Amino acid sequence: MNNNQLSRKSIALHWVVAIGMISLLAVGWYMESFEVYGLYDIHKSSGILLLAVILFRIVWRLKQGFPEPLGESKKSELFLAKLTHWGLLIATLAFPISGMMMSGAGGHGLDIFGLVLLPENVDAVSGRAVAHSKEVASLGHQAHGILMWVVLGLLALHVAGALKHHFVYKDKTLTRMLGKS
Repeated sequence: MNNNQLSRKSIALHWVVAIGMISLLAVGWYMESFEVYGLYDIHKSSGILLLAVILFRIVWRLKQGFPEPLGESKKSELFLAKLTHWGLLIATLAFPISGMMMSGAGGHGLDIFGLVLLPENVDAVSGRAVAHSKEVASLGHQAHGILMWVVLGLLALHVAGALKHHFVYKDKTLTRMLGKS
């Protein structure tokens, strides 16, 4: 395989994480905006599963390295692209971890579609969740809110860069990520 192509595994991992993150962002926004708390179990379970894929993708990316840039880009654009790619890797890792901190430390437990990883910590009298650590839960909550905007901003930069390569530079950057040579 030449260095202008990406492996099927790289492409699949990219799109699974991208679609998963965008879906979880949309569901999270919907839950918060319309107080649809019945979706939390699906949101949390999907986030934990996506974290496993994200971890695999990061290991794969570090092992394979980043793809070579195509076409003519300014040094400042190459720097911004590298910063955006690293930012996305770090933010997509930190985002589900912050959600797990918020839920787990907040006493709400962690499970994957019913498979309990960390049981809920519920007060027997009130039936309400009791935080294991209010500080950790609060930090997770704050980080989750900030990371939402970080991921959205980095995603916007990433998409803008791909579209610029496709329509302005007319190189194969976007088609390469779509699996076309």
